[in-house]
Amino acid sequence: MRTLATLAGVSLYVLLVAPPSLLWTVLSRDVRFLYVCGGGGVRLGLWLAGIKVVMRGEQHIQRATSAVYAANHASNIEPPVLFHALRSLYPQVAVLYKAELRKIPLLVWVFDCAGFVPLERANPGQSLPAVNRASDALKAGKSFMIFPEGTRSKTGALLPFKKGGFVMAIAAQVPVVPVAISGARQAMRKGSPLVWPTTVTVEFAPPVPTTGLLFTQRDEVITQVRAALEARLTT
Repeated sequence: MRTLATLAGVSLYVLLVAPPSLLWTVLSRDVRFLYVCGGGGVRLGLWLAGIKVVMRGEQHIQRATSAVYAANHASNIEPPVLFHALRSLYPQVAVLYKAELRKIPLLVWVFDCAGFVPLERANPGQSLPAVNRASDALKAGKSFMIFPEGTRSKTGALLPFKKGGFVMAIAAQVPVVPVAISGARQAMRKGSPLVWPTTVTVEFAPPVPTTGLLFTQRDEVITQVRAALEARLTT
């Protein structure tokens, strides 16, 4: 019943709120209202699902500069939870997301208006332009959420990291902030449509600097980010 209520509530919210917010954004060329509406939808979904978000290490959120926020991925709950956790950066936060999500009606227009960048994981030729677009946005002051594993982990253990998000951070010379999200797997496991009430903890680790680094040093950044996540993940 909770899962159905969450799905119905969020779907109705999107249908009612997305069209006028998109129209306002197109006419005004101001994305702030779009972010307010998007954040409201996320809060509604978390409330209906009974998911409480606890934040730690908020002092590591880079409010004075753009950054890449790299989080673990074991559940569909983590992206909205991280978006909610970074609400203090609205509207200067975007998402590097898998291109398959562009099939979702209305949301694809929201993503485009907000400057989110789609990444085709199975097509390296299309991935490079996307990484370049994200790098340019970082240089312009936009921060990005990334999930470097590229797909959800079935066990919660970290999968190998894709390098695109770290390449764009080095290209823009901005820090990478590791974000350990614990408890999301208990809320919604991979392969299950059910949502369970629980507490999800979002812990921001100290940023990993990329200033002065070259693309050939991306593995060093990946190693540091991975170690920071492994030290903080509980489940």
